[in-house]
Amino acid sequence: MGGIWPGGVIKAGPEFIREDGSIGMKFGWWRGVPGQLRITGRRIDGTAAPLRADIPTGYGDRGFQATGVYFPAAGCWQITGSVGSARLTFVTYVIKLAA
Repeated sequence: MGGIWPGGVIKAGPEFIREDGSIGMKFGWWRGVPGQLRITGRRIDGTAAPLRADIPTGYGDRGFQATGVYFPAAGCWQITGSVGSARLTFVTYVIKLAA
């Protein structure tokens, strides 16, 4: 079981834990302006490598964009999606659930 829960908490069950220990989640974005989506993120309650994002092509340059976001560690994360000068930043807490 996993997903985004009320209060901005991502509870990641074993099926979301990758071989390298990172936590993979799918995020949908809506691009109101044309251009390529860029995703960055950093852990704000401790040290960790930056998150990684997979932004597949084929969605056009506007509208819905599916992505994969990979958190290298559990914790509190600030994520920013940007297209040109337009940006959205949010904070979420990522928890690894026991198997």
